[in-house]
Amino acid sequence: MLHSIILGEGKPLIILHGFLGMADNWKTLGKEWSENGYEVHLIDQRNHGRSLHSVDFNYTLLAKDVHDYCIEHKLENIYLLGHSMGGKVAMKVAADFPQLIKKLVVADIAPKTYAPHHSDIINGLKSINFDEIKSRKEADEQLALRISDFGTRQFLLKSLYRIDENRYGWRFNLEVLGDSQEMIGFQEPIQTQIN
Repeated sequence: MLHSIILGEGKPLIILHGFLGMADNWKTLGKEWSENGYEVHLIDQRNHGRSLHSVDFNYTLLAKDVHDYCIEHKLENIYLLGHSMGGKVAMKVAADFPQLIKKLVVADIAPKTYAPHHSDIINGLKSINFDEIKSRKEADEQLALRISDFGTRQFLLKSLYRIDENRYGWRFNLEVLGDSQEMIGFQEPIQTQIN
């Protein structure tokens, strides 16, 4: 099952975050839209945030997750916004389940294949030694040795959480996502049925 944050009432708007993101990334805009007549569903996609972690990870499954979420929440005629990897998922949802969609917005990605380009970030994330990390500041310091951009580090550190009193971890499934870089950029042909 997918974890979500639901804000407001009105027309259903589902927002899908990008690679290594989470629902919280869209909370500010989601709150604004929820005050303008939308019931906003900020979703943590599979292997991200608080949603299920699974070795199975591809766009067909991610689109089916959204479909099943809509069935579970009785959502129809949805407005679907996907950013980056979430945009590819949104396109797949529209192709596989066109009956769900009223409007589709795809941000910051096109229906084409992209070469893998997250290796430095994945390697930086994997370099964190959670046996040594006792604070967010220490995690940032270790991450800074591999990722110099402050904004990128702050984005990634949003997914850092305290597993228990003595240990931190990532909310995303780093092992599976790290092995999925080619899949993330891949674009399968999109075929839709027009009635």
